[in-house]
Amino acid sequence: MNRRDFISGAAVGGVVGIGATAAVMTSMKDAPAPKVTEAPVAAPAVVKDRIELAMVTTWPRDFPGLGTGAQRFAERLQAMSDGRIQVQYFAAGERVGAFDSFDEVASGNAQGYHAADYYWKGKHPGWAYFTAVPFGLTYTEMNAWIRFGGGQELWDELGAEFDIKGLMCGNTGVQMGGWFNKEINTADDLKGLKMRIPGLGGDVMAKLGASPVSLPGGQIYENLVSGAIDATEWVGPWNDQVMKFYEAAKFYYYPGMHEPGSMLAVGLNASFWSSLSPSDKLLVEAAASMENDVMMSEYNAKNGASLAQLINNNGVELREFSDEIYDSFGRASDEVFSEVVAHSDLAARIHASFLKAREEVGGWTNISDQAYVAQRNRVLGL
Repeated sequence: MNRRDFISGAAVGGVVGIGATAAVMTSMKDAPAPKVTEAPVAAPAVVKDRIELAMVTTWPRDFPGLGTGAQRFAERLQAMSDGRIQVQYFAAGERVGAFDSFDEVASGNAQGYHAADYYWKGKHPGWAYFTAVPFGLTYTEMNAWIRFGGGQELWDELGAEFDIKGLMCGNTGVQMGGWFNKEINTADDLKGLKMRIPGLGGDVMAKLGASPVSLPGGQIYENLVSGAIDATEWVGPWNDQVMKFYEAAKFYYYPGMHEPGSMLAVGLNASFWSSLSPSDKLLVEAAASMENDVMMSEYNAKNGASLAQLINNNGVELREFSDEIYDSFGRASDEVFSEVVAHSDLAARIHASFLKAREEVGGWTNISDQAYVAQRNRVLGL
């Protein structure tokens, strides 16, 4: 059939169709009205494959930065999945104690935690590297190592021994050296101090004669005020002002050698993680990666103003560690790292990978970020 015949036939068919319809409508004028039946009501929509995720944390509820960042991650993941992934959030002490979070997830009693992984260094010293270690990586260097320097693969290998899958989920940047109830002029002034300081940084202080104490955030203030500890590190001005450490200690030292870029983590039970579809894994990774960026942005935005208030309104004395003290930190760190490397093949490989990243990524940082900031400050007189 050619195009002209087709169009002609279609037109005729259209006329016949219209005529037939008219005839039917005429014949229906006197017919009884048809019986009307109600259409069935559609059943309410049901969320398919709903996933329940109980998440425990090491932070107090609504604690600025650390706690609110963990809560943001939980809320964001739920929103990104349109509610299909339901996250039940538990702050420290609401389901288990802060330092019981790891075992709660490794056992499968909860599906995830939000914490600083160096809390678990007693289980394996390799965990410390996935938060911060003395003379370690800054925020940008840490991201480079985890994503492109083999860090995630080593983290996965370590986590597999404990049924944990770790993901970056926050960072607080370079931390302050800590709060002290006396001046620290030489390394000898550290001897005998009872100081709250976790991770390998605590081991460094022990080498220098201090007595490191591990305490969850919610217990630091009461121990500092009571005199149970003489000094503490926590995070930085924004968090430290909220904690009111200035009421018990006036000397605020910087920079912290122990945590130059403290990464926070979401740790997921390995069986739970493997049960997720590829797209759900991407959702979790995307929500965690976003919080990794947002948290660091928030700390950078708020630390400066908080430091000014601590100094101007709360009578805090800002002090810088001397080169002599920092040199002692360096020597003690070498001793601590030697012990870590001797622990196991995996610990040695994690340390070697960390050193490679510190040299290569850090070397680039020296002639990019650091060189630029130094010149900017010189020209502007900052």
